[in-house]
Amino acid sequence: MAKRCMLSGKGPMTGNNVSHAKNRTKRRFLPNLRSVRIQLEDGTSRKIKISAAELRTLKKNS
Repeated sequence: MAKRCMLSGKGPMTGNNVSHAKNRTKRRFLPNLRSVRIQLEDGTSRKIKISAAELRTLKKNS
């Protein structure tokens, strides 16, 4: 399963680990995904993976 938010489309980003000696090695920044069950308009529920920031936005707007 891809590390991608199903609502916002957020995915992994790339960057560098930087040591004290300024040596740079590649790293990945993964999104903070949560598995939640949401209620759809037709009354059924579905389990989706969304980012924590998107979950806060959903709770704020509902």
